[in-house]
Amino acid sequence: MKNIIVFMGLSLYMYATSGLEVASKSYEVMSGYGSSISKTTMILKNSNGDESVRKLEIKKLENSEGDKSLIDFLYPMDIKDTKLLSYEIIGEDDQQWLFLPALKRIKTISSQNKSGSFMASEFSYEDISSQNYKNYTYPSDAKKVLKDGIEYFEIIRVPIDKNSGYSKQIVWIECTSYLARFGEYFDKQHRLLKKVEFLEYQKIDSIYRIKKINMINVQNGKQSMLIWEEDSINADLKENDFTKRVLK
Repeated sequence: MKNIIVFMGLSLYMYATSGLEVASKSYEVMSGYGSSISKTTMILKNSNGDESVRKLEIKKLENSEGDKSLIDFLYPMDIKDTKLLSYEIIGEDDQQWLFLPALKRIKTISSQNKSGSFMASEFSYEDISSQNYKNYTYPSDAKKVLKDGIEYFEIIRVPIDKNSGYSKQIVWIECTSYLARFGEYFDKQHRLLKKVEFLEYQKIDSIYRIKKINMINVQNGKQSMLIWEEDSINADLKENDFTKRVLK
């Protein structure tokens, strides 16, 4: 009997799924788009439920050394032509530049400010940048949990960047599709700061694309939603489309 118990324990150990493995597969099902151009609506909601709407265009370019992105605000008029250019550097601080048309200048987003609010939303500059699984450590194996009849992998990821605004993030990833469905982000004092909901995906040419994300700040009662209304992949964008000259 003792031998059977030992064997069962060894079997469970051998077949344990690491958090890194799950995160890698989740990233993989959304990779391979080459480059993309998206039209997106951002809805900001304050603690009283009042809403304001913004329109954005998002361009992205995949790169083995780190993705690049350009966010261009189209509406409302007071922030029109505001642009954010991001260079992901895997395992290191990302580089980000913000063009403010009212001041006609480019502002470098310092590493210490990555946790700051992106354009008054509940998304931080860190949230807006690429979410490559290599930018986190995974201190434990994935746990399988059942929620509302659906089986998920529960993984814990810790940002490598010391300037991250988060101490850790818990993400629930659907076991069958490897798509992230919701998560909880904790601040540097290990208090729950935000809840994120990945509400909807679509599939374009066998690649999953996010269609709707809601970010809820549980500490201030505000939330921000991003809705992808148009999305095209393999958009033939080049490195030259992501240089600092495109900000002006």
